[in-house]
Amino acid sequence: METPLSTSGNIPPKPGTRPPLQLSGLDFKLLRVFMAVVEAGGFSAAQNELNVGLAAISKQISDLEIRIGMRLCTRGREGFGLTEEGKLVYQASIELFTSVDSFRDKLSSAQNELIGDLSVGVIDNTVSDVNSPLITALGKLHSESPKIRLRLHASQLDEVERGVVEGRLIVGIVPVYQRREEFDYFPLYEEKAHAYCAVGHPLFTASDITPEVLRQYEVVNHRYAIHRDKANFVNYDSQSASASQVEAVAILILTGRFLGFLPQHYAAPLVREGRLRALCPEHVHLSTAFNLILRHNAPRSPLVKAFATALGVDLKATT
Repeated sequence: METPLSTSGNIPPKPGTRPPLQLSGLDFKLLRVFMAVVEAGGFSAAQNELNVGLAAISKQISDLEIRIGMRLCTRGREGFGLTEEGKLVYQASIELFTSVDSFRDKLSSAQNELIGDLSVGVIDNTVSDVNSPLITALGKLHSESPKIRLRLHASQLDEVERGVVEGRLIVGIVPVYQRREEFDYFPLYEEKAHAYCAVGHPLFTASDITPEVLRQYEVVNHRYAIHRDKANFVNYDSQSASASQVEAVAILILTGRFLGFLPQHYAAPLVREGRLRALCPEHVHLSTAFNLILRHNAPRSPLVKAFATALGVDLKATT
């Protein structure tokens, strides 16, 4: 909950005609604070990101509102929310800093030096997949261009896609279940998955399990992992359990009441501990393509090109 803050301010009434806003270095700083507050979801949540106190953040947002003559957000007992003007300023700020980064990238390229922020969105719970080139690529990029500031965001698929569309993220690394026209796709690697059950489930100690047997048991519906092939192995008629993240699927499987599909790399430690069992892995398995995604027809900055090269991706070979 947001700490109550004053909703009063000294914002001047909007005149009929205002002179064009001349942006200064301070304005850029205030706009970055505003973006951080919006993306954190409120003043309190932004304190760690900005490394300043609540009172300082509140004053900076008030200063920005006074500077541009608009109420940007509500805060206080009713919680944090953007006004219509605030939504407009937030989107314009994304476009502004994208343009600034592009300008800086071009200058850096001319100087044969890469400088700037590289915001990358990735799906959570993929760190253990040895097939992913991400860790090696980030290390290589930082080694070759140490002035690049890496900004890595791990979240759900829809959040990564939304971040790339809105420009908050420059690139995303995501599983591809269905293609969207907003993106250009570049193949990276394949993630392998199996069906699992846990201690306490009837199949955990059963022998002679066949794929047909699996259809007799309830299964966790992994909502965003839309694989047509799953229907060949399990029965989704039951609506007893559903989840939207890998870890949530694993928790439900570990109750011993459900079957479920998990990435092999994620499940491996739980299998070694004797808590999970892969069911008919030689016959029941899925493969998911992970791709680098960029906003369709967006300019390929030197930063993006360098990151793609580190990943081993040819940006001219979009699929």
